[in-house]
This record gives sequence, structure tokens and C-alpha cells, in this order.
Amino acid sequence: MKQQIHFVTGKGGVGKSVLAAALALKLSQSGNRVLLVELGDQSFYRDFFDLPQVEFHPTQVKQNLSVALWSGDTCLREYAQYLIKVESLAKLFFDNAVMRAFINVAPALPELAILGKITSGPRKHGPALPFDCIVVDAFATGHFKALLEAPKGMAQAVQFGPMGEQSRNIDKVIRDKEICHYHIVTLPEELPLKEATELSQDLKSEFDIEAEIILNKMLAVPVSVSAIDEAAKEPEEGLRDFALYLQQHLHRQSEMVKNAQGLTKDLKSVPLFFETQPWKLVELIGEKL
Repeated sequence: MKQQIHFVTGKGGVGKSVLAAALALKLSQSGNRVLLVELGDQSFYRDFFDLPQVEFHPTQVKQNLSVALWSGDTCLREYAQYLIKVESLAKLFFDNAVMRAFINVAPALPELAILGKITSGPRKHGPALPFDCIVVDAFATGHFKALLEAPKGMAQAVQFGPMGEQSRNIDKVIRDKEICHYHIVTLPEELPLKEATELSQDLKSEFDIEAEIILNKMLAVPVSVSAIDEAAKEPEEGLRDFALYLQQHLHRQSEMVKNAQGLTKDLKSVPLFFETQPWKLVELIGEKL
């Protein structure tokens, strides 16, 4: 079985980190060994799940489910040690002033290091990642597109040698439909859906990637439209105002669903859950994915 890689992205604030955790939990409950990866320097999951720590090396948090935090710097350090073999020499090389200056000015090098780490399993290059699935809580939409563009850009800038070869291999893996899967999370609101639309179109035109769109926090109202319409005519202000709010919200939500349906054939909806226990929340969301 090929290692599967799932990228979860979306505009900031749409709930992509929780959706990524829900997807990872669902896959782990199916018997897959799953690694949930956060990108960046700070962990959301440490506070959200009240974990003792989340660091570069995977920490098991549930049966078949581990969590890790990867940044460009930590991925580069591990790769340098993998190539040089001796930890002290790798540290000397990496902390060298000339090397640090190169890393700081080299465009897209941190992004390339992160994607190199994520795709190391299918490429069979780098330290082993003994997981069936990697679920990446990726950067928000704009930075995510830059992340995917990094290998192609580096391959064009460095056409020969190991760096050019590895960049081309990374670019090949992220376009492989049997390995990589893309999930764009959005709210049923105009601005988040606009960003999701633009990213979806860019992924299709630049990478031939068909991304799944997930409409998050859909409001489900357990009464009929006719009942809401009748309540909106009530003379009592409180009930009438609430009914009018629901009318407007449901109308806007319906319009956003129509727009999203025109965007992709692969559309999922996740309802708004009023659940405060984090693991219970991601389990409920996972059942809808």
C-alpha cells in the first residue's frame, strides 16, 4: 500500500485544523497508522487537545494516531543530519554563519524542506516515516499555494545536481493523484468561499489537482421553512426577529451551497456542532467526512 498524503487547507478561521484532526482520527479508526502534522513553529493541537507536548518527532495521542509539528528549520536540520550522518558535524554545518545566511535568503528553501519531509515516504528518500497516512494541517490558502510552487521553482532555478533532482521528484509526488489528496475547507460565507474558489481553480490550472471542497459549520435548523416563514410574521418581536435572522442566514447559506456545487463535483458539508469536548467534536466531524 502506498503511503497516502492528505493536505487540508483553507482561509484562516474556517476550522481547517479541527477538520484535519477529524480526518486523521477517522483514518486512524479505520486501522491506518496516521501521522497528523502541523506546519509552523507553534502547535494548535497542544492547547486544543491539552497535550503535554507536540514537537518535531511524532507523539502518539491515540491508538494509530500520532501528532508532530514541522517547520522549515526543523525539517532542514533533520535532512542535513540524514545526509551528513554525524550529528555534531550536521550541527556545525547547519549553524555555520555562511550556511545560515544562505538559508535566510534562499527563496522557498523552508517550503521545499517541509514538502521534502512530507513526501519522503513515497520518494523513499530521507528518514523513515512508518505511517500509512500523513494528514497535513497545512498553511492557509495563499501560503499553501506558495508551498506547492516551491519544488517547481527550485527545479527551474537549479536544473542540475541533487537539489534539482529532488525538487523534480517532490513536484512529481504532489501531483500524483494516487498519493496526494487535497481538501479545501471553507465556511458558507462569501469571502472564505471566494478564497476557496480561487485556490481550487489555481490547483486545477497549475497542478491538474481536483480538490475536495468542505463546507464547514453548516447551520441545520430542525424546523421547516414554512414554519420559519410563519414565525417571521408573528407580532412578538423576539420570536419574529429570530425567525427573520434564520430566513436570511439560510437563504445566504443556500446561495453559497449553489456556488460551491458549481465549483466541484467533490463537495462535502459538515454541520455546526455545539460540542465543547475536543476529541468528541473531532469524532462527530469525522463521521461526516
